[in-house]
Amino acid sequence: MRHSLSMLLLALLPGLSYVSSVAFAQESQQPNFIVVMADDLGYGDLGIYGSTLIDTPNLDLMALQGIRLNSFYSSANVCTAARGGLLTGRYPIRLALVNDVARPTNEIHIAEDEITIAEALKDLGYATALFGKWHLGSRLEWAPIHHGFDEFYGVLHSNDMTPLELYRGQQVIEDPVDQTTLTQRYTAEAVRFIEENQDNPFFLYLPHSFPHVPLFVSDQFSGVSDAGLYGDVVETIDWSMGQILEKLQELELDNNTLVIFTSDNGPWFEGSPGPFRDRKGSSWEGGLRVPFIARWPTVIAPGAVSQEAAMGIDVFPTLLELAGGTLPGDRDIDGKNILPLLSQNAVSPHDALYLFNDDRIAGVRSGQWKLVVESFYRTALPSFDNPDSYYGPSGLLFDLERDPSETYSYTRENPEVVARLREYLEAGQQSLNATVLPQMWNRAN
Repeated sequence: MRHSLSMLLLALLPGLSYVSSVAFAQESQQPNFIVVMADDLGYGDLGIYGSTLIDTPNLDLMALQGIRLNSFYSSANVCTAARGGLLTGRYPIRLALVNDVARPTNEIHIAEDEITIAEALKDLGYATALFGKWHLGSRLEWAPIHHGFDEFYGVLHSNDMTPLELYRGQQVIEDPVDQTTLTQRYTAEAVRFIEENQDNPFFLYLPHSFPHVPLFVSDQFSGVSDAGLYGDVVETIDWSMGQILEKLQELELDNNTLVIFTSDNGPWFEGSPGPFRDRKGSSWEGGLRVPFIARWPTVIAPGAVSQEAAMGIDVFPTLLELAGGTLPGDRDIDGKNILPLLSQNAVSPHDALYLFNDDRIAGVRSGQWKLVVESFYRTALPSFDNPDSYYGPSGLLFDLERDPSETYSYTRENPEVVARLREYLEAGQQSLNATVLPQMWNRAN
């Protein structure tokens, strides 16, 4: 049965009240944090973001009880880099996580000296847990329990890589893992963790293994969606979100818990990028712009929607500052505290956000504008630095307010905007030790 917007509005909990974040900050109790990340979920795969084929009543209601960001970017356009950026607040190029994803066959992993959200919050007295997909190193010495997580139940990498083993802590408990019930089992662990830590501040990170391919679903959800197997998988994730929110309500933890839902990048083979161009791995909006829903009844006003740009790197500083911590002073933290954006309808704290292809800055978002200088992966035009390119040496300039689908370049009409965004690119090249197609900038027009 489809859930209409009006039905969801009527389902909003009575008595939800909004108070300012300033008032909350005066309280001594540390808030709980739950961050849920889907794998390869598209911007257009949720009802609240426009899906008509996939039924997501729990996530839709969560958005109506909190805020939906319409211009939220993953930290990267592929899995490993995106997760590293979210957990550390740093552009993945600083983490050496940009040239491939972590696999059982390579050495890619998050460095021991990087500080994750879990490590930072654990130092502040938080219980921490990860239930789901790690994908920041496929060896036990690189596992989540070595990066601040008290508990780990899940898999070390993507579900299309072998061997795919289910771990509890450092012990293999299932080999190979039965993926048909994986989402339900992650959820059961999450609910248990919440129950056991209801009297203590906690950080729960739930990175689902789906809807990354190959797709699996239990009998309970088989055939429930109008979008086939992919839709069944997404509706299972929506059910999972409902279980977690229901447990928070049952334990009366709602008012002290910030819940975030997002995706690690755009959709891969299936799924919908919504109105945006292209898919996972590209520098177009469809590869990087993802759903972001945040719910915190006493701090975030219900039914809020923001068009301001933010990124996965913002999660780390936001949670840390809310917990009463301070940002590390021995490294660059690229993310910003976005609580004012979430709770007070503030503007984006970023003058510019960098969009990467591997170790190269492929584009930059600033306000309504986006300058794209390369895109590749599964799409055409591997680089605009081509003597035969129709696009010239300046790249493509898009007005995302007027043209979110990136169909028309305003490069000729707005040379001053191109020049300003070019300055951001060159500054990013220096500060991040990245490449911005230098031959493109240096080529004679």
